Amino acid sequence: MASIDYQSLIPNNVDLDNDRRLQRALEKWQPAFLDWWKDMGPEGYQAKDVYLRTAVSTEPGGWAVFDHVKMPDYRWGIFLADREKDRVIPGGDHAGKPVWQEVPGEHRNALRRIIVTQGDTEPASVEQQRLLAKTAPSLMDMRNLFQVNVEEGRHLWAMVYLLHAYFGRDGRDDAEELLARRSGDEDKPRILDAFNQPCSDWLTFFCFTMFTDRDGKYQLGALAESAFDPLSRTCRFMLTEEAHHLSVGESGIERVLRRAAELTKLDPNGDARNQGGIDLQTVQKWINYWFSYSIDLFGSEISSNSADYFSSGLKGRWREAADHSEHSAMNQFYQMPVVQNGKMGVEDIPLRNAMNEVLRQDYIADCQRVVKRWNRMLKKQDVDFQVSLPHNRFFRRQGIYAGQEFNPQGEPISDDEWNAKKNEWLPTDEDRAYVKSLMVPVTEPGKMAHWIAAPLRGINRQGPDFEYVRL
Repeated sequence: MASIDYQSLIPNNVDLDNDRRLQRALEKWQPAFLDWWKDMGPEGYQAKDVYLRTAVSTEPGGWAVFDHVKMPDYRWGIFLADREKDRVIPGGDHAGKPVWQEVPGEHRNALRRIIVTQGDTEPASVEQQRLLAKTAPSLMDMRNLFQVNVEEGRHLWAMVYLLHAYFGRDGRDDAEELLARRSGDEDKPRILDAFNQPCSDWLTFFCFTMFTDRDGKYQLGALAESAFDPLSRTCRFMLTEEAHHLSVGESGIERVLRRAAELTKLDPNGDARNQGGIDLQTVQKWINYWFSYSIDLFGSEISSNSADYFSSGLKGRWREAADHSEHSAMNQFYQMPVVQNGKMGVEDIPLRNAMNEVLRQDYIADCQRVVKRWNRMLKKQDVDFQVSLPHNRFFRRQGIYAGQEFNPQGEPISDDEWNAKKNEWLPTDEDRAYVKSLMVPVTEPGKMAHWIAAPLRGINRQGPDFEYVRL
């Protein structure tokens, strides 16, 4: 792997100097990216010095440096992880054969679609979060938001590199379109629905980074198993940075829950809202909403596309090479819960057609592990409340359960029962207005908004009073 050239116009570790055509194409795209960043990146903070982590290596341990940097000057430099020697295709019809270093013609359109869809999520989340810094509950939280934003920008660069390097004119057009769409725009929205939802409060941001970015982890993990080696190498390094995004969400919700428990115990009626906080039931509503939106991102439970992607080697299962001993998934079946005459039944589905659901269940198990940690904390706080994930049939807009109503336990219910109960399960306009009313910025180093507990540790061993953003 080439070392990162941070002195060139486009910092990179793919030796752009020896590919002048590709270098010129990316240099032509770069001004449009910078214009997009200034227009759609964090509003009002482009000139501030932020304590950011910058990737400087693909090696495990010591791969990043921390320093105060202005976000427009942040150096996106890593496009690919190191090549794995003698790597073979992990799964599907071609399992065990050498991976592809170029795009096979028969898979060109499918790979473009995969890369564009993944690439579209990166600028989308920056757009969703562009105003959040104005109501940050602390300087450390503001810094974490900006770290997520610049890394989404680097992930966009990595996808754009693949489009330019391997897909010619079509790829260049796709890269331009990635900057033309806008989150929530009626005329030209982002591709996936979750990335068009508003993100106007910090509880939403924490749920987004906990649940939606965790979907990203599993999608990237499936693509890291791809037979197209440059895509695999790109996603492997993106996973390294994605872990920080998940920790921001996981710890953020834990801090909201911890503070809610503290305020619940302070109030004579056990109502955290009376004490100026976010009550535990409201946090549960946000979890219900964003978990459900995020599991939609895996696609339909029964999918011919998922079968085609797996059989051709474009995507694998989570940790396909490491965790599975049989890699063809042929002549195997998945027992899929389905609704039959208004009741739940089971249907045997060819395993390849159930790959979206296999990945979704791995994701759900990961989310459950986090929820168990939150509940251990709540138990220590001595409050009579436990959070939970709704069933994966609840509040679905995609897949075989869309268009039907289920309660949070996954049981089919009537439209009348749904309408009577939905305000108990999902955020209401009043809930959103109340949470938004609490979003008052706190910018003094070491101080914290009233509705959220202080973090248990700082960033890169810095103390609580560290000036994470120089305002």
